[in-house]
Amino acid sequence: MTEPKRLVLNLFEMNCVSHITHGLWRLPDNNRERFNDIEYWTELATLLESGGFDAVFLADVVGTYDTFRGSADTAIRQGLQIPNNDPSVVVPAMAAVTKHLGFGITFSTTYEPPFAWARRASTLDHLTKGRVGWNIVTSYLPNAARNHGLEGEVEHDNRFERADEYLDVLYKLWEGSWDDDAITADHENNVFADPAKIRPIFHEGTYFKVEGPHLPSPSRQRTPVLFTATQSAAGTAFAGKHAEVVFTGGPSEEFVKRTAASLKQAAVDAGRAPGDLKVITTAGVIVAPTEEEARAKLARFQELSDPEGYLAHAGLPWDPTSYPADLPVDQVPDLAEGRVGRFRQVEAGQTVGDFLAGFGDLARHPLFVVGTPDQAADAIEHWLDEVGIDGINLLQYHTFDTARDFIELVVPVLRERGRLRASYDESESLRDRIFGEGDRLPERHHGARYRGGAHLPVSPATSDTPSDTPSDTPPRAEQQLSA
Repeated sequence: MTEPKRLVLNLFEMNCVSHITHGLWRLPDNNRERFNDIEYWTELATLLESGGFDAVFLADVVGTYDTFRGSADTAIRQGLQIPNNDPSVVVPAMAAVTKHLGFGITFSTTYEPPFAWARRASTLDHLTKGRVGWNIVTSYLPNAARNHGLEGEVEHDNRFERADEYLDVLYKLWEGSWDDDAITADHENNVFADPAKIRPIFHEGTYFKVEGPHLPSPSRQRTPVLFTATQSAAGTAFAGKHAEVVFTGGPSEEFVKRTAASLKQAAVDAGRAPGDLKVITTAGVIVAPTEEEARAKLARFQELSDPEGYLAHAGLPWDPTSYPADLPVDQVPDLAEGRVGRFRQVEAGQTVGDFLAGFGDLARHPLFVVGTPDQAADAIEHWLDEVGIDGINLLQYHTFDTARDFIELVVPVLRERGRLRASYDESESLRDRIFGEGDRLPERHHGARYRGGAHLPVSPATSDTPSDTPSDTPPRAEQQLSA
């Protein structure tokens, strides 16, 4: 008998007040306003580990949502991802009070150099003993570009080209720069590390020039678990080559199902196995002992859900609230090619009122369930078996009650059905927990090609020397750092 697919269970979080359920920070006893306090993060981490969560997925942006109504005013009033703190710096605090909970940290490849991020990620993987994942993003907000000295947003596909080279630099640092046995810690001879087993990477590409070597020694996972978020063609190809866990979504279950299938096929096309890539999506689960109680809870949440926050979050270049509800959307001035924001497109015959309907409707999410523990577990099993996803980022309506309800009511049912393990493995890393194949990238992953210094140039590139000349043999000691 085939074992049931086990759920990859993450909590969707962000170091801010209003992450993705806008207006709900005002709920009684909600803790969202405490996000600046270290106790917020330690309490959350302890709670999640008590419920067997695989990881907390930490979203991030490096700009404001300032397209809607021509400014960031709506986002600022709503607390919509501003104020917003660095997600990576809360990880050590959470790691200090847990032993097993993983951490998916969002970080952009577009605006900060790879050498610095490689060092930070390795440090975090050391401190957590192998519990770190990286959500690779390329950043989409125009304000983010302007915050980093550019006139406007970097073109979409070009961001992925840059990200592809960024990852190659990181693989060279994480996988190729140090041998596993480079640290000797020889007290008698005063030799801490063997320079013959540590090498520069001499990367010279289109976007980056990095000499190396990597400053940290190899962490438990070396390369953190590689997450990415995408629905686009360029993003799918990128994910097929690099990603281990892909965060995706869409307007319907059928859309998500097609996306999941295309992502796994992209991994196969890149020479990997279908199981090398897990697909997760945001899921809304509102649960109570009875369906009536759960629906009453949804009604309370819905009262405070604010459509304006969702309009600003969608990056609308127009304000639908300023037009008559019966006006056809295709008659709204200045709408370019039917594109009306990041999350919506004009549908044939749609009016402004039709378009507005659903903004702020919590039940509109394609992967959403409200009901009893059994009803919630039934829905999750359907998503796993029929929609084809591998896991969820649990959407928070109330912090910490959403997670607590899930832990107390849904987790026992999922465990009984074989969808969640009964306990953590005391010795596993985050990668081993998700894939069951050890701490490191599998050999068939592109990043593994640099192990032992293979495929690294032996000296800085010149006009006659390619920057990434393939070689299956690690550089000789005299060609390495000790030369």
